[in-house]
Amino acid sequence: MGALGALKIGSEEHKALFCNEFVRTHNPFEPARIQWPDLDAETLGRLKALPIWNEAVQTEAETALKVQTLGKSEPDPVLAEAIALQGYEEGRHAAVLRLLTTRYGIPVKPFDEPKPPEKPVWAFLSTGYGECLDSFFAFGLFALGKRSRYFPMELIDVFDPIMQEEARHILFIVNWAAYLRARAGLAGRPAFDARRAWIVWQQLVGHARQALRASRGGDDADSDAAGAGFTMNSHSVFGDVTARSFLELCLSENDRRLSLYDSRLLRPTMVPSAVRLALRFLPKNGAGAGFHKGDETPAEPPRASATTP
Repeated sequence: MGALGALKIGSEEHKALFCNEFVRTHNPFEPARIQWPDLDAETLGRLKALPIWNEAVQTEAETALKVQTLGKSEPDPVLAEAIALQGYEEGRHAAVLRLLTTRYGIPVKPFDEPKPPEKPVWAFLSTGYGECLDSFFAFGLFALGKRSRYFPMELIDVFDPIMQEEARHILFIVNWAAYLRARAGLAGRPAFDARRAWIVWQQLVGHARQALRASRGGDDADSDAAGAGFTMNSHSVFGDVTARSFLELCLSENDRRLSLYDSRLLRPTMVPSAVRLALRFLPKNGAGAGFHKGDETPAEPPRASATTP
């Protein structure tokens, strides 16, 4: 088993740490109490034009059910408490999106009610790795939107706690997965690794296809794909932003949001490592509008020595 200093991955101490950290940092805000700002016609048009709403509303509803199903079936009370809390938070994200689309008159296509997954553990693992991919780029996009004032600060402030919850979710998923792998023992790890690799591969291929379809444009029938690929393709919406400056911003925001939690916990490394490798081949000139003088670039937080997705 791997170790983080004196913390042994797969130990009861490790489980207690990542579960208790998740519960401790829960933000108990209530969607019904959100004060939605009034938007002028131009800003409202920008909000409605984002190609994300159909996919986002449906995905959050499906994700909430997947996590809640695992929370109900998990026999370990410590894990069950943390997973059930994440299921509640995912359901709260879905509620916030429903309130937003209703408040601002954004049409959302009807969809069939999701069904509970037959294999909750693998469904949670797949969903979690998808969040690791999406959140990394979403952190950068959110920072760009804030710095460019593309939307008013009152609206941005509504969603900042939700973005921080996503950081907590991906922190939990990588530690939970590492815990399960360690507990599987030497005999069970090859099968676990193979299944996990297949899930990661499916997520990478799916996101690549969605991003490619979104980059080509499309009609309303392709709006869901456009929404799904939005986080990887839309940094240019915020002005003269180079690919390099956007990726650097994603890295710094990812580090900043995850630095708030216990440094002994594993961090997602697959996407940040791939981006750092890509940055070696991107030109350094023309930083673009992704950064402005005076912006704070936080120091890189301590990262675990073990490699995690």
